Amino acid sequence: MEGVMMRGPESWAVAVRKPNKEIAVHAFPLPRYAAEHKWTRKPLLRGVWTLAESLNLGFKALKISGSYAVEEEDDSPEDIAKVEKAMNASLGIGMVIILALFVTIPAFISKWGGNRIGVEGDLLQNIFEGGIRISFFLGYILLISLVPDIKRVFQYHGAEHKTIYAYENDDPMEPEVIDRYSTLHVRCGTNFLFIVMFVAIIGHFLADVLLSDAPLAFKLAARVLMIPVVAGLSYEVIRAAGKNDRSVIFRTVSLPGLALQKITTRPPTHDQIEVAIAAMEGVINRTSVTEAETVTVYEVKSPVESPDHMLQPEKGLPGVEPA
Repeated sequence: MEGVMMRGPESWAVAVRKPNKEIAVHAFPLPRYAAEHKWTRKPLLRGVWTLAESLNLGFKALKISGSYAVEEEDDSPEDIAKVEKAMNASLGIGMVIILALFVTIPAFISKWGGNRIGVEGDLLQNIFEGGIRISFFLGYILLISLVPDIKRVFQYHGAEHKTIYAYENDDPMEPEVIDRYSTLHVRCGTNFLFIVMFVAIIGHFLADVLLSDAPLAFKLAARVLMIPVVAGLSYEVIRAAGKNDRSVIFRTVSLPGLALQKITTRPPTHDQIEVAIAAMEGVINRTSVTEAETVTVYEVKSPVESPDHMLQPEKGLPGVEPA
């Protein structure tokens, strides 16, 4: 909300446009758990760990931006605590709705309704279920894209992608330069969502074969329990295809995500690009942060007025990934 999150190899940052138009930047070191435990780098497990870590960081970033959206000068600690509890409750309710809308309801429709309209057999029912899930997802994205606040979120998403492109091409971190780039990026996380949906069809089919005689309730529960397995398999597909991001395979795998980005990204304003620049600067100047739970917060009226050396990425620095 009114902000951008960037993640590098060793740190991540959130930049938020405050109600007073200043930009606040929070910079953090990445959790060290994965680097210290080899099991998180094993095939399949690394995808599950990456998903869990990304969700954790995403919730933290959302809470940071949300805290500024409701910020008032006379807020007491009790008021702030109430807002945080309300946000936690909203995130929890949101997760339940997501599981229902994109996991259990499509499965119920395909199993219960499929038999009544002539869609029989585990394979056909799972293809039917996958089609329902994708339709629900596209409908959801199209519906929320009509909400003014979400439109601004999508503009910030576009600002993030444009800034990543400029960084990858060693261009100056200036809104006028950055704005020339596309809002579509082949390594956006939306590509992962479509891979998950296609892999889920195969995974759920195999689960149905193993649970062929089980009640419908067991099959629905299996869908929820298989989320880590589907995420792990999807990560491996993306990882294999992404070894050469210029290959035909990678480009083909990325096509659905690029098509979706035509909805989830919008042309940003220069003010929004400034926020993306601030998030980028928060990462590229803090690639060696190691203190656990270190938080750096600073405010600038306009990041483009900062000293040049603070905003120009040095060639050879590790890449920053779009969210």
